Amino acid sequence: MPKTTDTKFMHFEPYPLNNGEEYMNEAQKEHFRKILLGWKRELMEEVDSTITHLKEEASNFADPSDRASQEEEFSLELRTRDRERKLIRKIDEALESIDSDDYGYCEACGVEIGIRRLEARPTATLCIDCKTLAEIKEKQLGR
Repeated sequence: MPKTTDTKFMHFEPYPLNNGEEYMNEAQKEHFRKILLGWKRELMEEVDSTITHLKEEASNFADPSDRASQEEEFSLELRTRDRERKLIRKIDEALESIDSDDYGYCEACGVEIGIRRLEARPTATLCIDCKTLAEIKEKQLGR
């Protein structure tokens, strides 16, 4: 069975921060472009392995319990791939924002999101303060 997304994009060296370095300079943009493209490539490989797995493992079991177990396994895999499809869309949006020089800035307040936060979550669009506020509002509204 293909692995899940537990092994996310962690195959990179943290960006070496230098004092006085301009935020989101070309080197930093290239660093994040490489992270995002690598992560997207891993996700696409997972999609391919899922398709292969579903084709190879698809069986018409006579036993209803075996059939139900296989259907549940396939359903779980497909839900996981659907989440990854949405993540790929976010990765593509992040890559577009790098190209348009908007990457790394909070969509809500415009401040720098921060290199380390972006390394932890390269698709982040909110600074930590705005994200915290959004989560508090979600809890209050019960979403």
